[in-house]
Amino acid sequence: MKFKDMPYQRPDMDTLLARYAQLAADAEQADAQGLLDVFAAHCELQVDYYTAWQLASIRHTCDTEDEFYNGEQDFFDENSPRVNNAVLALYRAILANPAKEVLAEKYAPLLLEKMEVKVKSATPEILELMQQENALSTEYEKLYASARIPFDGKILSVAQLTPYKQSPDRAVRRAAFEAEGAFFDQNREKLDDIYDQLVKNRTQQARKMGYENYIPLGYIRMERLGYGQAEVESYRRQIVRDVVPLAAQAMARKLERIGVKDAKFYDLNLEFASGNPVPHGTPEEILAAGQEMYHQLSPETAGFIDLMMENGLFDVLSRPGKAPGGYCSDLPKWRCPFIFSNFNGTSGDVDVLTHEAGHAFAAYMAFSQDLPGELLYPGMESCEIHSMSMEFLTSPYHHAFFKQDTDKYALAHAEDALFFLPYGCMVDEFQHIVYANPELTPAQRNEAWLELEKKYRPWVDMDNLPFYGRGAGWQRQLHIFGSPFYYIDYCLAQTVALQFFAAWLKDPADAWQRYLALVKKAGTLPYAGLVQSAGMKVPFEEGSLAQVAREVADWIANHQVN
Repeated sequence: MKFKDMPYQRPDMDTLLARYAQLAADAEQADAQGLLDVFAAHCELQVDYYTAWQLASIRHTCDTEDEFYNGEQDFFDENSPRVNNAVLALYRAILANPAKEVLAEKYAPLLLEKMEVKVKSATPEILELMQQENALSTEYEKLYASARIPFDGKILSVAQLTPYKQSPDRAVRRAAFEAEGAFFDQNREKLDDIYDQLVKNRTQQARKMGYENYIPLGYIRMERLGYGQAEVESYRRQIVRDVVPLAAQAMARKLERIGVKDAKFYDLNLEFASGNPVPHGTPEEILAAGQEMYHQLSPETAGFIDLMMENGLFDVLSRPGKAPGGYCSDLPKWRCPFIFSNFNGTSGDVDVLTHEAGHAFAAYMAFSQDLPGELLYPGMESCEIHSMSMEFLTSPYHHAFFKQDTDKYALAHAEDALFFLPYGCMVDEFQHIVYANPELTPAQRNEAWLELEKKYRPWVDMDNLPFYGRGAGWQRQLHIFGSPFYYIDYCLAQTVALQFFAAWLKDPADAWQRYLALVKKAGTLPYAGLVQSAGMKVPFEEGSLAQVAREVADWIANHQVN
């Protein structure tokens, strides 16, 4: 069904919650077959409720000024914690039932593990706090989307300002960053207040549940399975030791390439003195090229992209009032994904057709299997493997977008992947500092961010830019507000994606088959198991980062173009 024709109806909360209460009661007394029946009924409820929620959320982000879907977003902000509590009550009843192993036998052993993690994530006592948290996250999103920045005789959103931040003209780059910073500075008090409330809210939730601070609860909500804070800290140490020096060398080469000797923060987005490689063609032509790319890649991706195109499952044009960023969501009732983005005429437009389409392809493959919602997807650190690896595995077809600039795009993309690892770890460590010290003032949080810049990106000079110069640049990172502790997942996935890149350089066909095998496992294995199933090294292993970082850095050094 075409997305525009998908009917939306607000769920009847009284009926839904009463049904879940009955299922929980039934699960307490059920035999093995009864437990299977209870779980099947839950799956049906889950599909209907989640589809309605995502329809409302997608249509809200497509136009944050639409009053109807604003109201529906508010409805789900308020009621999703109530549904979550009802589902957790069902999980508790299932886990207490001696016949629970029948579910592991029918679906996957990981199903019960995921339930056990989920029941640790919330209690009815924090329902009101979770509702407030949702409302605060939505308030931040609306504030971000409200940006109307005067620049170059136009009124632009933050996303529409991006091409100017990559201009070959240094004065234009700086002016674009100043204009962007001015918007955030104008809303400084509001941004500080929203985040302060979020930190204190999440800390209060954690303490009501018996945790010292939000960090352990945040890990539980990210459904970390098989590793924890110690492993993540070890990973970040490896990044500082084994990746930052190589990234610094790559950055030095890039700055020499663009002819900048006294590099400032606003210079770092420029890849080549002549300008960054950009896709050729209109948005419609870019999407058409993407469809052809996936037709050539494999029979599986051909079926996937036809479904997306024929049913209008993209919203990629940037416009005023549209929420910032990009994402892939899914609509289980219609067994299809949906891609949201903000095209702005940069190479990021193509990244949507590789990164977000990687997520969407994984969803498409998962929907082809008879899996419950809990097993459709692995943890986010594994989901991001789907997207980040696809960016590299589609390399043979990037010429359709970049023409004569394809080699430039390949170089810039590999560099960006290497540069991202320190940045992603900086975001993660920042959040650990904040939630370990929830009483920090806004100024102290900014000071912490600037200190982390020196640790992870020693090549950065803010040059007294507004907003960025005072250490508030982290407020542009949507995940810090809305999805705490998510960002390290990108790093863990990028490390594996770079291994896929190295494998693709040796044998493209083998790399694709290993990727396809990983995707087909959907959410039936935890992170380490999925990585190992593809024959890759788990990044927590000592020395694993050094090897892949060196391979990528060497490729970058040997493929310099001007």
